[in-house]
Amino acid sequence: MPSTPGQVPSSVVVVGAGLAGAQTSAALRQHGFEGHLTVLGAEGLPPYDRPPLSKELLKRTEPVWLADDLGIDLTALVDDLRLADPATRLEVDREQVVVRTASGDDVVADAVVLACGSAPLRPAGWDAVMTLHTAGDAERLRAAAVPGTRIVVVGAGWIGAEVAGVAAGAGAQVTVVEAGPVPLERQLGRRVGSLLAPWYDAAGVTLVTDVAVEKVLPGPAGGEPGGSVVLADGRVLEADLVLAAVGARPASGWLAGSLPLESNGGLRVNRAGRLTGLHSPTDPAGRLHLDALRRVWAVGDIATREHPVFGPVPGGHWSAALHDPEVTVRALLGLDERAAEPEHVRERLGLAPIPSHAPYVFSQQLGHDLALFGVPSPFDEVVLRGTPTASGGWAALYLENALDRHPRRTPDGHRVATVRAVLLVDSPREVGQVRKLMNRGVPLTVDLDRALDPAVKLKDAAV
Repeated sequence: MPSTPGQVPSSVVVVGAGLAGAQTSAALRQHGFEGHLTVLGAEGLPPYDRPPLSKELLKRTEPVWLADDLGIDLTALVDDLRLADPATRLEVDREQVVVRTASGDDVVADAVVLACGSAPLRPAGWDAVMTLHTAGDAERLRAAAVPGTRIVVVGAGWIGAEVAGVAAGAGAQVTVVEAGPVPLERQLGRRVGSLLAPWYDAAGVTLVTDVAVEKVLPGPAGGEPGGSVVLADGRVLEADLVLAAVGARPASGWLAGSLPLESNGGLRVNRAGRLTGLHSPTDPAGRLHLDALRRVWAVGDIATREHPVFGPVPGGHWSAALHDPEVTVRALLGLDERAAEPEHVRERLGLAPIPSHAPYVFSQQLGHDLALFGVPSPFDEVVLRGTPTASGGWAALYLENALDRHPRRTPDGHRVATVRAVLLVDSPREVGQVRKLMNRGVPLTVDLDRALDPAVKLKDAAV
């Protein structure tokens, strides 16, 4: 591939065989790419959907294969499919990219799309602790989560809550230990997290908050996933199985020294998914020639991507892995050379708008369904729509705290607020309309009085 913009690569290597990698491969072929396509995976399995691993842990005995769910069969799309030969090193210059694999092979291509996903965090010394990230993890956890099993889950985030509810429902004795004061504080804030805490007791799960785990000692059986969980306050919890659910980070360690990684392991890319090269001016990995930058693209968990409403959004959202590869592939193939431009620029150029998708997380935990659109901030004002303690659904709206001496009002004198995120709880009928509102590509502003009235549809409160 010559180093001038707009020329189509003759070969592409996709690193990662999950949802983002599968979507990228499918989009390449759908948009007419006839060159050599290589896909490198790490698990030795065809692509599958990860969310059901925790949400439907005991209902599904095998993964949701993307070949069945989305019709993506990599064996029919890819020239060189290596599902068990992960990337270990990347070299990029003005002429090509070279990906070294675990087998020692060098894959040479005109462009690389990094869709390498994430890896669960495992604190040092926690060798006997399980994590839940792969189909193999789910199989082992499913076999262990039987009635009477003592399970300690470290972390009351999305995965921890989902597994705790499923395991308790199966008859296991589940304790969840959370270092913060409430569940999901980092993701949803303290006020909303406090509203979720009662769910644990109602589901038969013991929730321990405000205390960190000091160490996990292996049990007498040695290699078994159980042991003694020692808390910072001196308490000791004995367990047949310990699950670490303390978060994940991009699986990008193999890129250190090759590309400018952020502190969380992510890569800054523009709206089209192309590497920007931004990180630190002192990082030699960031000093890539523009011709080299044009060869590196990223989607999914590893990509911190520019969003027209939310700014730089870190990866980890299921919606990003599902939708972003389409835009990235069109830009990579030169079908949309202005994909990174703001919408007002595209409009002046007579270009069609690029569909915008708000960051989206869904969760089934402890007998409740949650859908989160947008990116909550610790600085947002949180207001509630509906009553959490009553039967039926409710929502939390995260409002932008703008320093405005002249706040907007409707003709009726109601406050006009900008919504940065919406959390829907047990409100399936509102998911579709909120998704449309948050996906519009412009900030959502609402008549706050009407928005907080459950009798008024949220779409009717938009101004």
